[in-house]
Amino acid sequence: MKRDSKDQKDDLKFEALFKQGSGLLHQGKVNDAVAALQEAHALDPTHFDAALNLSGAYILTKKFKQSVKLLEQLCEQSPNNVMVWTNLGAAYLGNPILARDEEQLQAIAAFKQALAIDPAAPNVAYNIGLIYRDRREFDLAISWFERAVRANPNDKDARNLIKKLREMNGRT
Repeated sequence: MKRDSKDQKDDLKFEALFKQGSGLLHQGKVNDAVAALQEAHALDPTHFDAALNLSGAYILTKKFKQSVKLLEQLCEQSPNNVMVWTNLGAAYLGNPILARDEEQLQAIAAFKQALAIDPAAPNVAYNIGLIYRDRREFDLAISWFERAVRANPNDKDARNLIKKLREMNGRT
């Protein structure tokens, strides 16, 4: 009987922490969200949404390696989840200014997997375009920004980058 009561208390504690952490994350209180989501994840490491939210909180707090570890496990658990692959791309990339070649290529591969699952996944083609721009592979960047515009015709940032890159390349 005691075991059942402890399990029930752990379940209630998990639910409260998960709800609190997710709410804090949505409010932009990311550091507080990490603490609550870490505790929830420790109580139930198999809970998909808790792990996914924790991975997102890790990305936002620049704890990219911790996020990658969680997300690679989630990819095995749910290989057709577009958010897992999108977050994994962001985690692999880390800080775009400091990203090395290998990290950029891992990010591109993860983002492409997200697009294979959902060709209109929000911001994914745009993020690939940014990586190619940073790699100074302007033709590839332009094509990915064009794909971003096809997915979201209101994407003014992608349109502006296309124009800027074409001008830099001597194309109009």
